[in-house]
Amino acid sequence: MKLPARTALATLAAALVTLTACAPQTSGGTATADEKTGTLRVWLFQEVANKPKEQVVDRVVAAFEQQHAGAKVEVEYIPVDSRAQRIKAAFNDPASAPDLVEYGNTDTASYVKDGGLADVTAEFGAWPEAKDTDPAARASVTVGGKVYGAPFFVGVRALYYRTDVFRELGLAAPRTQAELIATAKKVRKARPELYGLAVGGAYTYGALPFIWAHGGELATAEGDSYRSAIAGEAARKGITAYTSLFGDDNCPAAKCAQMGGNATVTAFASGKAAMAIGGDFSHAAVEAGAVKGKYAVVPLPGTTPGSIAPAFAGGNNIGVLRGTRHRTLAVDLMKALAGKDTQARLFDALGFLPTYTDVRRQAAQKQPFVQPFIDTLGAGARFVPASAGWGRIDASLVLPTMFQEVVSGRKDVRTASGDAARKMDAAFAAAG
Repeated sequence: MKLPARTALATLAAALVTLTACAPQTSGGTATADEKTGTLRVWLFQEVANKPKEQVVDRVVAAFEQQHAGAKVEVEYIPVDSRAQRIKAAFNDPASAPDLVEYGNTDTASYVKDGGLADVTAEFGAWPEAKDTDPAARASVTVGGKVYGAPFFVGVRALYYRTDVFRELGLAAPRTQAELIATAKKVRKARPELYGLAVGGAYTYGALPFIWAHGGELATAEGDSYRSAIAGEAARKGITAYTSLFGDDNCPAAKCAQMGGNATVTAFASGKAAMAIGGDFSHAAVEAGAVKGKYAVVPLPGTTPGSIAPAFAGGNNIGVLRGTRHRTLAVDLMKALAGKDTQARLFDALGFLPTYTDVRRQAAQKQPFVQPFIDTLGAGARFVPASAGWGRIDASLVLPTMFQEVVSGRKDVRTASGDAARKMDAAFAAAG
């Protein structure tokens, strides 16, 4: 899930994905009523600084109520830490559940399997604004060819680097991943008090671009399920590249093996690292840190000069619950909350990156700092397998364990990736 400082939803999401470990029993079937008046209940995530979000949402709600006579909207902002239990309870008890809910985009498949989200394929397809949704965001609401919500915002990562350090050492922004690794080690050698590139053994979504850039995959579709590809030759090259950054010559394993995405961004913002892989949602934290005015951002390079490594498309979605008694109203409100005007306002208020390509272009004109992230999305961002098994894989830390086994020296890349593949296959099989 991301979210400012979310990791991708970041990192999106160990608490939420616990739903997949014990799928709730749902009432089954879709509500037969479709009432055109009454109260719609909406659950949205509470941000660290929530007032700007409330102001944008209040504007949407006021317009919606004016346009829908007899309809009222109640919005509740639920704490991120307790969202897993709240949403699970909602799936179990439609009578007390909201009509609409915001959720991390990596959980779409799990929620569909649990029977919690309504299929809105027809309405999404007929919605004129939907045609401008970028492919990665569209994939995040799609399971088995059907659409289960609307993308709310997207988050991707790029390369932050210290312009003062690079200038001092006569370095240029790296153009390939090989140059990135070499540059990180040059910085560390010249400035041993710094990490060249802050990396984390628990930073799954910072590591995936290395795997994807080398042609590797997380998994491949097999019928209605998936089979792990993490032990494939191309994926192993990416794992080798990423784990080569853990060591005294860049980011010592003793300190960096346990770090996640937030810790790597904090290291950069506090002036302890010359580079870090951070999201558009990390911008505020970096601006508030010791490196303000002394950094720049470029897309994370791929394996060839001028290429951009595929990034994970994190973010959040808004979905209609399957048990709603106000389906038509709920879909209309979903469109209003996830529509172009609202996403533009959320970008202005909170920096949430829009999921619409045209709205993002407008955002870049207002705030040039987002351009590297837009370029990254334009180069082709990627998403996780659309399987409820991904929730189990993420929650059980299969990939962080693999990286940590390699950087600690307990296993070589072939052995660690093979073990990870077996765990992934078990999770995919259990998900059905």
